Amino acid sequence: MLAEATVLTTRVLCRMAVASLLALATLAGCSRDPVNSPYAQGGETENVLYTAFTQRSPKYLDPASSYSGDETPFTYSIYEPLYGYHYLARPYRLIPRAAASLDPPLYFDSNGRQLPDDVAGEQVAYSVYDIRIRPGIKFQPHPAFALDGEGKHAYWPMSPEQLKGKFDVTHFEHTGTRELQAGDYVYAFKRLASPRVVSPIYGIMAEHVVGMKEFGDRLKAADKTEDDASSDGFRPWLDLRQHELEGVQALDPHTLRIKVVGKYPQFKYWLAMTFTAPVPWEADRFYHQPGMAEHDLSLNTWPVGTGPYMLVESIKNRRHVLQRNPHFRGEPYPCEGGPQDREMGFLDDCGKPTPFIDRIEFTLEKESVPLMGKFLQGYYDIPQVDRGDYGVAMRVAAGDSAEKAALYQDHGLQIRSATEAQMFYLGFNWLDPVVGKGDTPEQQEKNRKLRLALSIAFNWEQFVSIFQNDEAQVAYGPVPPGVLGYQDPPAGYNPQVYSIEEGRVARKPLDHARQLLREAGYPDGRDARTGNPLILYFDSAGGMGSSAMLDWMRRQLAAIDVQLEVRATDYNRFQDKMRNGSAQMYMWGWIADYPDAENFLFLLYGPNAKAVNGGENASNYENPEFDRLFEKMRYLDDGPEKEALIHEMVAIVQADAPWMFGYFPKSGGAYQAWVGNAKPTQMVRNTLQFYRIDPALRARKIQEWNAPGWWPLWLAGIAIVAGGLAAWRAARRRDHATALARAGEGERA
Repeated sequence: MLAEATVLTTRVLCRMAVASLLALATLAGCSRDPVNSPYAQGGETENVLYTAFTQRSPKYLDPASSYSGDETPFTYSIYEPLYGYHYLARPYRLIPRAAASLDPPLYFDSNGRQLPDDVAGEQVAYSVYDIRIRPGIKFQPHPAFALDGEGKHAYWPMSPEQLKGKFDVTHFEHTGTRELQAGDYVYAFKRLASPRVVSPIYGIMAEHVVGMKEFGDRLKAADKTEDDASSDGFRPWLDLRQHELEGVQALDPHTLRIKVVGKYPQFKYWLAMTFTAPVPWEADRFYHQPGMAEHDLSLNTWPVGTGPYMLVESIKNRRHVLQRNPHFRGEPYPCEGGPQDREMGFLDDCGKPTPFIDRIEFTLEKESVPLMGKFLQGYYDIPQVDRGDYGVAMRVAAGDSAEKAALYQDHGLQIRSATEAQMFYLGFNWLDPVVGKGDTPEQQEKNRKLRLALSIAFNWEQFVSIFQNDEAQVAYGPVPPGVLGYQDPPAGYNPQVYSIEEGRVARKPLDHARQLLREAGYPDGRDARTGNPLILYFDSAGGMGSSAMLDWMRRQLAAIDVQLEVRATDYNRFQDKMRNGSAQMYMWGWIADYPDAENFLFLLYGPNAKAVNGGENASNYENPEFDRLFEKMRYLDDGPEKEALIHEMVAIVQADAPWMFGYFPKSGGAYQAWVGNAKPTQMVRNTLQFYRIDPALRARKIQEWNAPGWWPLWLAGIAIVAGGLAAWRAARRRDHATALARAGEGERA
């Protein structure tokens, strides 16, 4: 009995040990972490770019509705506006995309007579853009274009019964295509005015495109009539081809004509945005069928374009996949760029057809920590395509931590940032009696000197160092780098706040600020008439500025004996204050819609005053000379004359100081070493077209960074064996003791 029990125990323990060792060996044999990897094993060797999105899936992929940054990687890769931006050129330069060339407009007076190209803008009644479209461009394969044997559309009309089981466009067996035509752009402009489409750009287009507002009013009336006539609640398709829009017409299959009110040179930039990208009428009709909305089939979920990529997989709030459009013509990669682009390798692919990558896979990551963890493991090539803060954040992290800096360097990460066409500023309310314009010439000059004193005391260089981790550029005026009219210092410095010392720009001393404060009527920070301390109020929006930042602001003004009180409110209340003009000092920002000085200087244009006319001039600033120059400048094409006017306008606002000009934030990206042509930009949106992937390098690095740690497993195995032996010895001793006890009982018996 003793021998049998011992053998049985030994066998069980040995089997357990072997099973444990096999399990450990199996785990050790995994060369990478299958839980963290967002793609199937072997995917790292494919010509696929892996990236993430957070929060939610893109809400609007319909070009008429899309205006959110997280949607742009999709819309600008799928659709082709007439124009775009050169990928490498800085300052940003407009280039043709679907258009054959950049053709300047013709100008006409109110009698229809053509005017010379250099005519004054005030004399122009309307401008005519005749834009030639490249022949041979084709739409992506899509069921809306599918034809049956008789040449009729295969999926029109469809009954709800025929839609059963179809929840994305890949569920339709047949697809087709056709050539892009000028009429597709006409249809797109008409959709902006459609009452069935929510478009944030319609109001602007209605101001500038001839007849657009009247067209929208007619559509609204026609749609209401159809709505009243429908009995089953389903409104029939609104065929926009049957409604004429005076300002947008197709002269022939490859010539588009757009008539713009007056002279508006900035209109060309709107033609580089996907709002004006082509929409085929077949797609609009295809999606407007009973049951389509219930199956989540629409242009918002399954767009149709002529761009380099098309959407082939879309699982809401989980995963989206772009794939190379087989009908895309293959535009050549640019052969010219900025001063350092060649040495950084950005010109190595000169002239090669784009896109380079076959697929782009977007995977949902709800939390930033696992997203960055997977990026550092090599599973994501770019954390997020649409975000410009990863490069900035990682540069800051590397500066704060030698360990992180070493990790990033060891991984060969490309961490880049660049100053973009955006800014943050601290504004003074022109309607305020203390820091505003003033009601008499004498008071105006005193208030101006007060604003300049505050501007000198408020050390933006220190602000950028502390609160922006040096990832921003101090602003000397309202025009950012990369935009015509910007001047690098020392040429573009602000002489009211700075001086030139040994060829370098230096902030004027606090003694100069104190002198200005005395001349403004506040010696030692007290009102010369009443003796009361000067107390100023900063209206802070909810979440805008930490307490540390607000404390720092107080100390800046306390250096010249001025007290600052913070009036913190939520953002809705803050907006109400801005609308009614009750704020005194505030901080706000602006991101350019297009790279033109007009898009920043209009923030100071008198007729745009927020409290008076509801515009974007939040300071309610007004200067007749500035307004006169602005009205002249906005009509000018880029060139020396326009640039000179911009410099004059900047000098005016530097002297008036309606803003402390603040800073231009930097944005940038973080890219793996195997991602090529990765130049950070916030203005160029079709970047996926130019990226390149080295899958072989990615596979090697993922293997290297996620190699199994064998020694802990061997230690665990040894521990298991040792534990098994100990258990075996204990069991043997126990069985032996039991046997002796039984033998003793037998002897006593």
